[in-house]
Amino acid sequence: MRVLTWNLFHGRSVPDQPRELLAEFADMLAGWEWDVALLQEVPPWWPEALARACGDGTQARSALTSRNALLWLRRLVARRRPDLIKSNGGGANAILVRRGGGGPIAAHASARVRRRPERRVSHAVALADGTWIGNLHASTTPDARTLEDLARAGAALDRWSGGAPALLGGDMNIERPRVPGFTDLGGHGIDRVLGRGFAAAAPAVTLDTQGLSDHAAVVVEVVRSGAS
Repeated sequence: MRVLTWNLFHGRSVPDQPRELLAEFADMLAGWEWDVALLQEVPPWWPEALARACGDGTQARSALTSRNALLWLRRLVARRRPDLIKSNGGGANAILVRRGGGGPIAAHASARVRRRPERRVSHAVALADGTWIGNLHASTTPDARTLEDLARAGAALDRWSGGAPALLGGDMNIERPRVPGFTDLGGHGIDRVLGRGFAAAAPAVTLDTQGLSDHAAVVVEVVRSGAS
């Protein structure tokens, strides 16, 4: 299974552009090879559009994070000038699952892991084979706060999965993430994929985002531990 993790930088590019970049992000995702995509800092109105662009029955599930009060107004501005409103355009995490990558989605769950200083949410989907895959954008410094978010996300994923093999990926905001019971399977910097009952099948691959986002997009290929 190929798991992609990418922080979309609220739909912005580097350097900033004064227009919505949904089409560019959608084309980028559609052109890459992955089975499950874990996305952070996603404009809340994007997940279904991204799934449609990826075709072949791709499904999306999302969870709102922070700065979503008066979302209709934030969206109005963000669609015209994302470079001006920046992170105040609203935020969500999203999980996309391609049909051939284990879909259809059998279940979706979410849990708030932090209320302040910013709302942080862990969410996950169950695939048809029972595998749960979680997505998280953890808090920034101090490291103790970040690790607390990771532990809470891991505990939620443990409850949902019943202790079965599971994956947890996303923007961990720390280069050496630690989640009890999980192993770091690879990534780029703070964008990582962790697993329990899984192993990395190959080194992580960093993709060319052509200036979209300020984060790398990373694909980690994983297999069940002991599988050949």
